Amino acid sequence: MHSLKSARGAGPPGTAHPQGQSILDMATTRVSIQGYEGSFHQVAARQFFGNEVEVITCATFRDVVRIAANREESDGGVMAIENSIAGSILPNYNLLQKSDLKVVGEIYLQIGQNLLVNPGVRLEDIREVHSHPMALLQCIDYLERNPQWKLVETEDTALSAKHLQQHRSKHIAAIASDLAAQLFGLDILGPNIQTMKNNYTRFLILQRTDVARAVNDPDKASVNFHTDHSRGSLARVLTKIADGGINLSKLQSMPIPGSDWEYSFHADMEFEGLEQFHRVIEEIKPITAELKIYGTYKKGRTV
Repeated sequence: MHSLKSARGAGPPGTAHPQGQSILDMATTRVSIQGYEGSFHQVAARQFFGNEVEVITCATFRDVVRIAANREESDGGVMAIENSIAGSILPNYNLLQKSDLKVVGEIYLQIGQNLLVNPGVRLEDIREVHSHPMALLQCIDYLERNPQWKLVETEDTALSAKHLQQHRSKHIAAIASDLAAQLFGLDILGPNIQTMKNNYTRFLILQRTDVARAVNDPDKASVNFHTDHSRGSLARVLTKIADGGINLSKLQSMPIPGSDWEYSFHADMEFEGLEQFHRVIEEIKPITAELKIYGTYKKGRTV
């Protein structure tokens, strides 16, 4: 069972997200996320829905999609789909394909890792640093400047921060987000200690069709299609997209389970207007199979 966690902050419910549109007018918006309070998924949820969004923490992405699809439990979900360094999260494309959820937006979040301690702890007090293995690796240049620290791998960055606060240790630090520091009352001794500063994760905002509102002036869409085995079939689809003036910002191939080496393709398309997008969709329908539009939305920005 997943508990409902409330993320309190300064922004009112339904605050317009960075792309300038307000998706919900509800008194309280509840969305499922992967990870714990203070995770980067929660940071992304706040950026899109506002600081008062309530998050339902989930152990797996499968749970995120399941709860996002349940009208009794949530108003949607936030799911990471790719990272600028690690690449695509392929299982999440499959989860999206199997669901009936709509993509109503996206957030590009710069991943900033921070060295967190309990109030009053100094750098010279630290003996151990706890965090997820990926976070430790992302900060390895900073950590290697302090070889006396023992690095301890944990399940989650935000959970490491929570445990740090719970145990009140004076000799342990955690690596996590600045939101985790805020939620658990921790000090940031080392801000933005990640080695590669240009590290972004892209998150999709997912909602059921009964909750999702039409997005004003969308300029991006996510679709899925597959082609037959005939020679040049994919090239013909891509040519139609290019001839229609649409920028194909993402093309991700995935094997179709149970098929004889057939693949489906996830495509992110950027366009100037819906009429242009729909015109291209009509052009490629005859040369694709099972074409599915996940949603049209406003293109996210990296800042």
